Amino acid sequence: MSYSPHAIRNICLLGHGGNGKTTLVESFLRTTGVIDRLGKTSDGNTVSDYDPEEIKRQISISASVIPVEYKGCKINVLDTPGNFDFTGEVAECLSVADAGILVCAAKGGLSVGTERAWKMLNERKLPRLVYISKMDEDNVDFNSAFDTLREHFGKNIAPMVVPIWDENKKVTGIADVLHKRAFELHDGKRVEIDVPEDKIPVIEEIYEKLMESVAETSEEFMDKYFSGEPFTYAEVVQGLKAGVRDGSIIPVLCGSAYTGLGTMMLLDLIIDLLPTPLEGIPAMGTDREGEPAEFIVSQGAVPAAYVFKTVADQYGKFSFVKVLSDHLSPDMTLVDTNTGNNEKLGRLYVMCGKKSTEVKEFLCGDIGAIGKMDKVKTGDTLSDARKFMKLDPIPFAEPNYSKAIAPKVRGQEDKIAAGLARLNEEDPTFHVVNNAETHQMVVTTAGDIQMDVLVSKLKSRFGVEVVLSEPRVAYREKIRKSVSKQGRHKKQTGGSGQFGDVWIRFEPGQNDELEFCEEVFGGSVPKNFFPAVEKGLREACLHGVLAGYPVVNLKATLYDGSYHPVDSSEIAFKTAAQLAYKAALPEASPVLMEPVGELKVTIPDNYMGDVIGDLNKRRGRVMGMDPTDDGGQIITAEVPMAEMMTYAIDLRAMTQSRGSFTFHFVRYEDCPPAAQEKAIAAAKAMAEE
Repeated sequence: MSYSPHAIRNICLLGHGGNGKTTLVESFLRTTGVIDRLGKTSDGNTVSDYDPEEIKRQISISASVIPVEYKGCKINVLDTPGNFDFTGEVAECLSVADAGILVCAAKGGLSVGTERAWKMLNERKLPRLVYISKMDEDNVDFNSAFDTLREHFGKNIAPMVVPIWDENKKVTGIADVLHKRAFELHDGKRVEIDVPEDKIPVIEEIYEKLMESVAETSEEFMDKYFSGEPFTYAEVVQGLKAGVRDGSIIPVLCGSAYTGLGTMMLLDLIIDLLPTPLEGIPAMGTDREGEPAEFIVSQGAVPAAYVFKTVADQYGKFSFVKVLSDHLSPDMTLVDTNTGNNEKLGRLYVMCGKKSTEVKEFLCGDIGAIGKMDKVKTGDTLSDARKFMKLDPIPFAEPNYSKAIAPKVRGQEDKIAAGLARLNEEDPTFHVVNNAETHQMVVTTAGDIQMDVLVSKLKSRFGVEVVLSEPRVAYREKIRKSVSKQGRHKKQTGGSGQFGDVWIRFEPGQNDELEFCEEVFGGSVPKNFFPAVEKGLREACLHGVLAGYPVVNLKATLYDGSYHPVDSSEIAFKTAAQLAYKAALPEASPVLMEPVGELKVTIPDNYMGDVIGDLNKRRGRVMGMDPTDDGGQIITAEVPMAEMMTYAIDLRAMTQSRGSFTFHFVRYEDCPPAAQEKAIAAAKAMAEE
């Protein structure tokens, strides 16, 4: 059935890997009667983790959309991976979510995944609830977990539940602060019980604080609160909803997805407190003139939708969309404002994990999938030709873990390229570059797990096994002093021979490209052979004398020579020029040049010493430090590219995954002697192979 925007909630589950997001989705589905048995990630039978790679690794790799129907509302649950290699999936879901649910574990302290998820919600300015999971485990401490959250995220953190435990500190039920009711689970079903005597004063105290928060959401409520008049339940919900929307109230709940304790209460609060698509944060984009514009989800405008995710598997290609205005129906024609193409919509599907159910329409604010939209990509906006609408692209983090990729069996390069292109449609967070200098195909991902998943999918889906290696560094060579040499090519075989004779002065130049000059007097080398000399030198410059890397900053001046009226030819002078090059460069003080990049590392303050010490080991030069708004530091440094191959993994280890960085090429610099010897030895070893 179709749901109006007022009855839709689009929520994103975020949190550290292993905190129970996928199991919470299972609990939603079981509570609402969609499934009768709770799936487990360890058994590989959950609804949202259906990809063979997810089942094999027992982690979420891609986001999935799970619609949950509850009390006449449709909750589109966007279940995201917790592993840091797949934060692109989280960014995709946050681009269409109207609120977030932060899932934290009841023990183990505040995880880095929770911190990063909170930061992502802040960047999108999204309302949120916090759900403390795994309350059924032994030795859990709700109060400690709550205090840690409040310490890190501020006094806006507001408890909506009070756990009830027995004499062994085992949680047996929860008390709902808002309704002042208590519940336990008996045979998997929620049963109301009397509120324990020792919990009544705790509930009253928390309730009073909630009422203070409600009073602060409007002047009318403030007057009513100070006059001593109690709020009605509708007013309490209205005030809490306003507080959740503006971030002044962040409700905290708890429960166990395995047992179902607290699941129904969470569903109730999702419907009561979280915004509808019509109340969500406006999306930013550009209008027809390219000017910045806000786009609000609205029922009355012409049709428009945003493509936030693509899935291309053996069953076909699905483009996941959020309807921004009006409705979508099959065979409707919309303009892809990113490409300018007219796109006729295919069949519409409601997706629940891998299960697809065909529907006749999607109403405003809803999330679903369109089949067989081959030219449409993630991040595209589909809009009616009468109203131009183009949303900003999804802000993916820059990938920075690179590996050279090659087939195990020669001749399968095209298969790898085609496979990676297909996988890139699904996952636009990794980059593929064919490096013309090093003759390698280089794949850049967020980390080693994402790289491993790509390799696995190339084998399982496209039947090609690959080998990963460190990418080669594109060094350069140059000379540091002036040398003049003769190049003489004389060859006599039956008939006409070959003769070319040149004197060339080689010296350091200013340009990357070869700078060719001539100072020939008296016709010792005829002018018609000058281009052949230049061509011979340009070909020779592709391979330096130290390690075979291209030579730059070279000026070559042809100033003398001789010729034979019969035997001289273009090929002879080209060869002579190359002989002069090979004779001169070893004597011209050649040096290897290495690429250097600008590194910007964002880290919490307390990791500063470790990170700077590590940069010194990598021959880095720290150029400056700037504080960030959240109490961290951005270190700017210049580091040779050869020292950055493993930095993505090493920085995670140094900062417990709290650090991030960007790295971009700046210029070439002379290589220090030790680094030069190492690079030359590596080049010789590669040539021998």
